[in-house]
Amino acid sequence: MIERVAGAPAGVIELRATGKLSKEDYTEVLEPALREGVDSGELRLVFAMPAFDGLEHGAWAEDMKTGLRAWVRDHAAWKRFALVTDIEWIAKAMRAFAWMAPGEVRVFPIAELAAAREWAAG
Repeated sequence: MIERVAGAPAGVIELRATGKLSKEDYTEVLEPALREGVDSGELRLVFAMPAFDGLEHGAWAEDMKTGLRAWVRDHAAWKRFALVTDIEWIAKAMRAFAWMAPGEVRVFPIAELAAAREWAAG
């Protein structure tokens, strides 16, 4: 499940993902949030992932579509992306491919969520 988190700093979109992600998580939460950031001209995103149990069958295609759109079409709008997780393989993968990501990217442990918010807003 992906949910929008209230109380993020001004200009920052914060999302929290847990469990198994569905196609609806992408189409009803993630994609509208990304569109909002892109439409503002400066996408600053904090994505907290304290737990992850994979993607449901229909979510795989949506994940690819969303990723391609974000990295290719909306590349210029990305300013800062903070991934907040203690899931080591996800953190390592993000660090390995951060050079390909649009904007600045940093990975934070869950204990540093407040620092991630501050960095994304800066």
